[in-house]
Amino acid sequence: MENSTTRDRRGLDLDQLRSDVESGRIDTVIVAITDMQGRLVGKKLQGDFFVEEIVAHGTEGCNYLLAADVDMNTVSGYAMSSWERGYGDFMMIPDMSSLRYVPWQEKTAMLLADVQWEDGSDVVASPRQILRRQVRALADHGLKALVGTELEFIVFMNSYEDAWRSGYREMTPANLYNVDYSLLGVSRIEDLLREIRNSMAGAGMRPESVKGECNFGQHEIAFRYGDALPTCDNHVIYKLGAKEIAAKHGKSLTFMAKYNEREGNSCHTHLSVRSLDGQAVMAEKGSGSDFSQLGRQFVAGIKAHMAELTLMFAPNINSYKRFVEGSFAPTAIEWGRDNRTCALRVVGHGQSLRVENRVPGGDANPYLVVSAMIAAGIDGIERGLELGPAFEGNAYRADTARIPSSLERALALWRNSPFVAEALGAEVQEHYANMAKVEVDAFAAAVTDWERYRSFERM
Repeated sequence: MENSTTRDRRGLDLDQLRSDVESGRIDTVIVAITDMQGRLVGKKLQGDFFVEEIVAHGTEGCNYLLAADVDMNTVSGYAMSSWERGYGDFMMIPDMSSLRYVPWQEKTAMLLADVQWEDGSDVVASPRQILRRQVRALADHGLKALVGTELEFIVFMNSYEDAWRSGYREMTPANLYNVDYSLLGVSRIEDLLREIRNSMAGAGMRPESVKGECNFGQHEIAFRYGDALPTCDNHVIYKLGAKEIAAKHGKSLTFMAKYNEREGNSCHTHLSVRSLDGQAVMAEKGSGSDFSQLGRQFVAGIKAHMAELTLMFAPNINSYKRFVEGSFAPTAIEWGRDNRTCALRVVGHGQSLRVENRVPGGDANPYLVVSAMIAAGIDGIERGLELGPAFEGNAYRADTARIPSSLERALALWRNSPFVAEALGAEVQEHYANMAKVEVDAFAAAVTDWERYRSFERM
């Protein structure tokens, strides 16, 4: 949960919202949940109706929102939602601690909701509920997780509508060459990047910086770390807001993991654990950069379970196109100190000592990424796993375990994992296995441009 300082910085709580609605400053309140793909879905409610009715009772949504494919098609295989079950509703219960202004939309506030059945029980496959359970499990060990996510995206001068009509071909990136750390490259689209940064600050987030990246038109806006749940809330709101702001500018941007054959969009996820009262526990006392026993065990757990959890880090067919040697996306399941060739990069010292998971791409669902890392870390602590020495050198050439090379392989590892069933639950295991199966089957049935170019005339 967020602390009072965060709520005060947002400048919005229920009393202020009531006042804003009464004065006309706010006339719309968005109630949103996060779907399996990490997208926000929900309702825009009239402000006075929200404060008079929805605050106390919540609102309903069709349960297919957590059982559909990327195109929002109803698909088979989900236990919680089907034609046989009638596609009924679940409840979206507002989490008032997530309430905030939406500066890029006129007279609008928003909050995220927890997903429950009508009897008040959790919809256990909801990404936000999955993370809540792992946060509670970590608290049972006297610990809490601090998380930072780093999302890369590519900006295009084309509108989303023009991009769609062109089949996403021959689009114009905002920069025509590599602008990694280039101030000139960032300045070319400062009007867009500045509005995104300042709008997210107005929504209660804490932007730190913006920088160019390697792919043409690629950039990254970094935000300050925080507790696990609010960080993931901020992440999904930022993704939605950045797209909406880009559309206002007549531009488009994508977080897809691999847009072209150049560098993909990553979502490097930094995680550290502290005691519930905020004391550093990952670093060895008197050292600063050496792990404590608990820190080593936690990271060892993540490393040990990385292959079977890759489905949470790389959930789409396209996700696996990132994992290319020499691309700054990892291929080897190794850990190293400030080594960007490893899947797990350890950086910082003292309270800032943390592990960076370099496997997730920009298409990952942050709640699922962080849940998986916490669950694996807990297992490392409970079983006293040994981390082993840091890898030195080029991990792309390491003779070691590899990250699964395809969604099919990741699905098999996930589905057959006793650890996943125990740590995350059999229902979650089967639900997200079905999500991956739907994607694998859809891609297997598709005829791609690649096939047409190779086969139309020459075969």
